[in-house]
Amino acid sequence: MEKVLREESRSGRELKTADPSMKRILRLAENVAASRATILICGESGTGKEVLARYIHAKSPRASRRFVAVNCAAIPSELLESELFGYERGAFTGATHAKPGKFELASESTFLLDEISEMPLLLQAKMLRVIQEGEVERLGGKEPIKVNVRLIATSNRDLEQMVRAGSFREDLYYRLNVIPLRMPALRVRPADVELLARFFVDVSAHLNGKAPKSLSTAALDKLQSWRWPGNVRELENVIERAVLISAGQEIGANEIAISDFEELCVSSEAPQSLAPGMTISEAERRLIMKTLEYTEQNRTRAAQLLGISIRTLRNKLHEYGVVRAEGVNGNG
Repeated sequence: MEKVLREESRSGRELKTADPSMKRILRLAENVAASRATILICGESGTGKEVLARYIHAKSPRASRRFVAVNCAAIPSELLESELFGYERGAFTGATHAKPGKFELASESTFLLDEISEMPLLLQAKMLRVIQEGEVERLGGKEPIKVNVRLIATSNRDLEQMVRAGSFREDLYYRLNVIPLRMPALRVRPADVELLARFFVDVSAHLNGKAPKSLSTAALDKLQSWRWPGNVRELENVIERAVLISAGQEIGANEIAISDFEELCVSSEAPQSLAPGMTISEAERRLIMKTLEYTEQNRTRAAQLLGISIRTLRNKLHEYGVVRAEGVNGNG
């Protein structure tokens, strides 16, 4: 039976699957939804990790409570602690009143820590206390506060590799990895490409006030031939663009404006830019700089294409000595 994932934060957006591996993941998610076990969802950017987290929440006894989520990559590290744990009045300059953190707001509900790989090591230590003791302490606070939170974490990076590199705590990794779920990339789910494409056509036409549309055979062939580096998120954007620019009731192949980023990566320039004996770090640097050139210095788009977080991209650029004055803008 076909399962449906609904992301409550985006009205009307649903994701469906016809893929056997995804169906197995959904069955496992349903089986553990009623438990309090911590869940770690891994997978590439755009595969629907947050959607799966919301699905688990909707199937749990906590479904009537508000789902709370924090993207660890989107909040500056110096602000993340107060965002998660809250603060008392006078805890720091500007703290004119007490403020509960996200953990308190998520008590009796589900709390998603999105892209937990971007959490600083010092905060990772505080995370252990929350998981082990079920309590948090606000900045400037004197007493711990009990919380009852069902924790789900996501990552688009290899946490085991980060543990080996010393950039992620091993004890926290094992605390999070009680129920591991890995979202497969769209390129290994060919049955989902057509299913999702047709679904997104219907949704986009409805949301944009367009008449119902369909996809031509040529358009479907073009969609099936692409590797989808941006996964389901990229497919959704491509379909919405096609719905908006198509004049007729049927969307043709010429209206499927898929990015030529992949062609950039395998272009005739590649043999000249990558050479035998080049270090991995240098190859990585060249790819990042080439991607920024391709996106006209749009960091958000570059990070999506590279499959990394914006914070990771910023850190890499800092390593390379790239500053805003050199033309890399601050978007994203």
